[in-house]
Amino acid sequence: MNIGIFGGGFDPIHNGHLFVAEAVRDDIGLDKVVFVPTRAGAHRGEPVATTHQRATMVRLAIAANPAFAFDESDLRPEATGYTADLLPLLRERYPNDELHFIVGGDSLVRSRWNRLENILAQLRALVVAPRGDVTAAELDLALADLALDLRAKVRMLDLPLVAESATLIRNRLGAERSVRYLVPEPVYRYIEEWKLYR
Repeated sequence: MNIGIFGGGFDPIHNGHLFVAEAVRDDIGLDKVVFVPTRAGAHRGEPVATTHQRATMVRLAIAANPAFAFDESDLRPEATGYTADLLPLLRERYPNDELHFIVGGDSLVRSRWNRLENILAQLRALVVAPRGDVTAAELDLALADLALDLRAKVRMLDLPLVAESATLIRNRLGAERSVRYLVPEPVYRYIEEWKLYR
């Protein structure tokens, strides 16, 4: 099977995440997209919602799509938050499948990826979705030092830009403004029930 791995903080998961996952699944013919929330990302601050709350929101958000699945590998207390450490765990779980890692262009350009060569060696493809104001020139520069065989594994997709971001949603909630229809309805109800991000 061709499996997409979609990692992130998901603090909270929103409709933009779901659109990107479904668009990538459709565009490159994935059999499944596995959402892998991280306990604490190596490149960003501590999440606002707890690990349990974020995992619950992801499960609620993806429940309606049979092609979406959940994986808790990066939520364990010993998880480092580095993709290079996560992939061997996923390889054990999916030993006979082709793994495609889904990433936003902003993450690839704005963060220093630890052991990117090692990550690419473990993947069928690194699938880059457009995000923010990242240009093709910036993406080329971020990949410039890679060997040609590894760079060939990076697939840039032509998808509509998604305006939603977890930061936007947290900011709106912090200002007591509605986020309904920016997040899936079950996630909206969960956020309201637990008064998250206030």
